[in-house]
Amino acid sequence: MRVLVVEDFEVLARSVATGLRREGMAVDVVLDGTAALERLAVTRYDVVILDRDLPGVHGDEICRRLAHGRCETRVLMLTASGTIEDRVGGLSLGADDYLSKPFAFAELVARVRALARRASPPLPPTLAWGDITLDPARRVVFRAGRRLELSPREFAVLECLLAVPGLVVSAEELLERVWDEAADPFSSAVKHTVHRLRAKLGDPPVIETVREGGYRVGPA
Repeated sequence: MRVLVVEDFEVLARSVATGLRREGMAVDVVLDGTAALERLAVTRYDVVILDRDLPGVHGDEICRRLAHGRCETRVLMLTASGTIEDRVGGLSLGADDYLSKPFAFAELVARVRALARRASPPLPPTLAWGDITLDPARRVVFRAGRRLELSPREFAVLECLLAVPGLVVSAEELLERVWDEAADPFSSAVKHTVHRLRAKLGDPPVIETVREGGYRVGPA
């Protein structure tokens, strides 16, 4: 899951990003509306956590542009005001969900995951292939009834592959979907993560390497 945090209070923005990364999400942070629009123009995000009162371009305008552009990115709008009028106003602009400050971090995570599940096309609540099952909400993976201990990156790579069985997912796409802006595009991070994931999944092998293509779960 790729998330963009747009929040001008840097301490809060960095804190939210750190917490979401611990939940296995790839997170980018910007501190004003202008930078947010620039980032949204070049990167596909599953969810944007959007503060309303931003310098540069107001959060309402960013939300309005995303809605009018029929963007598949889901918007969770944050505000210091929790009145009914503010919530209605935010939702009427095209926001998918609304959360007032201060908020419990566990609720923020739950809302972000709920928004990400509204993908197009929507994904089933549990992803499976053969004797492997992955539950995105509970963050657990089983093979033949045995629970596997995966790192957040390994879990996210497997989730990306199981979401499109039979299709090839390139290393570049995995790097974009699982890692954040700090990732080195010339590194072998994807290759090493897939190697570790294969070892944990065990035999028979599940992940196929497609020459000059990427990785795939299941037959073509």
